[in-house]
Amino acid sequence: MIGAGVFSVWIPAAQAAGPWLLGGLAIAAFVAFANASSTGQLAARYPESGGAYRYGRERLGEWPGFIAGWGFVVGKTASCAAMALTAADYLVPGPWEKPVAVLAVLVLAGVNLLGVTRTARAATVIVAVVLVVLGLVVAAGASHLLDVGLLAQAAADAPAPGWFGVLQSAGLLFFAFAGYARIATLGEEVRDPERTIPRAIATALGIALGVFATLAVVLLLVLGPAYLASAGDAPLADLVVVSGWGWLAPVVRVAAALAACGALLALIAGIGRTALAMARDRELPAPLASVHPRAHVPYVAEIVVAAVIVVLVLLVDLRGAIGFSSFGVLAYYLVANAAALTQPASERRVPRWLSAAGAVGCLVLVVTLPVEAVLGGLLVFAAGVGYRLVRLAAARRRRPPSDAGDAGS
Repeated sequence: MIGAGVFSVWIPAAQAAGPWLLGGLAIAAFVAFANASSTGQLAARYPESGGAYRYGRERLGEWPGFIAGWGFVVGKTASCAAMALTAADYLVPGPWEKPVAVLAVLVLAGVNLLGVTRTARAATVIVAVVLVVLGLVVAAGASHLLDVGLLAQAAADAPAPGWFGVLQSAGLLFFAFAGYARIATLGEEVRDPERTIPRAIATALGIALGVFATLAVVLLLVLGPAYLASAGDAPLADLVVVSGWGWLAPVVRVAAALAACGALLALIAGIGRTALAMARDRELPAPLASVHPRAHVPYVAEIVVAAVIVVLVLLVDLRGAIGFSSFGVLAYYLVANAAALTQPASERRVPRWLSAAGAVGCLVLVVTLPVEAVLGGLLVFAAGVGYRLVRLAAARRRRPPSDAGDAGS
């Protein structure tokens, strides 16, 4: 969650919500909390690879599970390419951008192939460094606050956007919260998952919310909603420059690249585990279910994922065309909330109404996303449905006549 989004999500969110950015953040945080509660409850019951794919399949049926898994694998693979390009853009903008992006994908995929403990250690180092830099950004903004005034004055800089704009900003900001899904996808590799996974999800969400809320307040106070909505691609770098800490701007850019790499590291791990779970059920090609005997990682799935990301990085600039990723994330959590609603009282850790609120929240945020994001998401899921229908038809054709007769009886 402390990834590239924390450095870049503020601009489109401010364009949608203006001075009501904090309202959008509050709505996104509530929906994320509801989703995290449902995910933690399900992860305690089903500590297996796959996350919402597994929960949807077990609780709702094969089609809802497939929809969740497809949305995660395809949408997040495109997000990985965008993360790699974002990291390279911050470090070496220009002709070296794509080669550096490819190198980042290969190095981080290699770290994942060494085992989940290596992934966790690398992620810990990355997020620690990024949090230190974000602390300096907040300190720079705080040193300038006395010259700017109160949040009410900042809110007066721009007209109120209306409820739709606030909801749209919540849908965009929700994307930055989505990292806790990766915790659930690693369920098979966690000790004492019934206790550890729900606690890890709640802790991660709480820390991220504190960081996001602090940054949102400082950005609104120092830059103002109008400036923030029209800022360049690095609003936190603009913040430290306006605050008189210009020397910190290059550090912020390096931290943004590092954060993008940290998100990419976790995404490759999460996609690999979801692909593993789907391949075990023959929803994806069976070789993707191979697990390395020593490293205990789905090495075929992770190598294939890395190869696809490299191809996307080389052929397409995805940074302006991944709006459907937010669509996919919300669809993924919609399935998770619906699955949590079906759990009996003996398995429940949170009130049923909270899971229902999470499902409704996902639907509301989906319909308020930009039109291109919704259309892109619908196309991705239509392709997934078509793929599964073709696979099921092929499986029926391969089935011996006696099996078909037995199945019909």
